[in-house]
Amino acid sequence: MSEIILEAKHINKYFHDPVTVKVLSDITFTINKGEFVSVTGKSGCGKSTLLYILSTMDTDYEGELLIDNESMIKKKEKQLASIRNEKIGFVFQFHYLLNEFNVLRNVMLPALKLNKLSAEQVEHKAMEHLTMLGIQGLALKKTNQVSGGEKQRVAIARAFIMNTDLLLMDEPFSALDAFAREEAQELFISMWNQYKATTVFVTHSIEEAIYMGKKIVIMSQKPGMIVKIIDNSLFNTENLRENEEFFKLSSYIRCIIKKGWKI
Repeated sequence: MSEIILEAKHINKYFHDPVTVKVLSDITFTINKGEFVSVTGKSGCGKSTLLYILSTMDTDYEGELLIDNESMIKKKEKQLASIRNEKIGFVFQFHYLLNEFNVLRNVMLPALKLNKLSAEQVEHKAMEHLTMLGIQGLALKKTNQVSGGEKQRVAIARAFIMNTDLLLMDEPFSALDAFAREEAQELFISMWNQYKATTVFVTHSIEEAIYMGKKIVIMSQKPGMIVKIIDNSLFNTENLRENEEFFKLSSYIRCIIKKGWKI
């Protein structure tokens, strides 16, 4: 039986500036340990808002969020911060690397902060991740000396080094050109196949959602609702982008998003 790591129950979210607008409506779903879930839908449908709620960074919502069967409603702010640090990793659209440090130090910092390993162990682990991503030669370079695609690889290495229970990603490859984006996707999947981190990946790209998600969550226009969840049998398929079924599934999801209601 699969172990549920995250459960969202009837989550509603409102923005109140300058008028009250409902952003998310009755979001209910579960994520099992080791799953790779992609979330897609039109821009403005609430994908990133949902991700911030799942991260516990946003606690102003109706409904209930459970992580490892613990309700986040009952947690105080200090405890939530601890949960974020130890259980949840977040990769943003922007890499948020520190220019005053080199690439290696940027990757090491989250793990050093947790104080679970010695500095030597963290450095060894960081170099392993950089090597897997093909950027070990950049380890001693300052982050303002590397390209945008390389910075996103650094951000991926930094996310994996924390060995969190849940990894959340908010359109991390959206700023890359088409070739760099595909390369980043392939590298990330390669790393994911080694660590099997439970991952939620938000993207507005249907093709990316198919490539990156074993389970695909499709959201409607605002207020964002889950209109369909697809078990993606194409996930981890070799030469996926050349597969005829890839194009069929892309077309099917595009139709669902355009309609915005259950099919």
